[in-house]
Amino acid sequence: MVGPPVVDLNCDLGEGFGVWRLGDDEALLDLVTSANVACGFHGGDPLTMRRVCERAVERGVAIGAQVGYRDLAGFGRRYIDMPAAELTAEVIYQIGALDAFCRVAGDRVRYVKPHGALYHAAASDPVQAAAVVAAVRAYDPGLPVLCLPGTELAGELAAAGLAAVPEAFADRAYRCDGGLVARGEPGAVLHEVAEVAARCVRLAREHTVASVDGTPVAVRARSICVHGDTPGAVEMARAVRAGLDAAGVRVARFG
Repeated sequence: MVGPPVVDLNCDLGEGFGVWRLGDDEALLDLVTSANVACGFHGGDPLTMRRVCERAVERGVAIGAQVGYRDLAGFGRRYIDMPAAELTAEVIYQIGALDAFCRVAGDRVRYVKPHGALYHAAASDPVQAAAVVAAVRAYDPGLPVLCLPGTELAGELAAAGLAAVPEAFADRAYRCDGGLVARGEPGAVLHEVAEVAARCVRLAREHTVASVDGTPVAVRARSICVHGDTPGAVEMARAVRAGLDAAGVRVARFG
């Protein structure tokens, strides 16, 4: 028998730094099933990392290392052209740092997800994609990696025998080729709560999303990302979770 559709709900958390706070980690941890925790390079600091890991473990939320470029000032959203060996070492460093706090809290890092500019670079640049894969393989080849399906990163993971978890984005506009509209373009980030909730239900049940020109795009995602740093993030995540529950979609962590 075929059961109800199942989807994971992930969110970027722990992205504050020092006295600067970004997003409502506590509220979002009550709604999501996987937490992409900043590892100190694009956001986050040791105390924030420890606090988010402890709260996630208390709630049974899976913890993922959200690795990015070393760019606090630019929030990891600026591309950095670095040698592959250096990028691999920096990704290993970030996974290890977060894993330490996970273990202190009684769990471990369950997956990896690139952040911001690194996410997009690894999607299209085979050199940076391979560098990220080399880091995961060196640290723990059993760690899945969240990524857009059909990208360079997904291909590199498959070639290396590592697990890729296909994800979709609740609040980001899609191009007709399945890629995301660049943040600098108009309409790249969606803010209408009801619209976002409805498209998440469609993603989970029909495996499609409407692109910016209205063309249906096939997206088979095991996880849906709701951003934690946008205004109204908690309200949006709550509406997405309620919409999925009402539509008979089971929300459960993938790992």
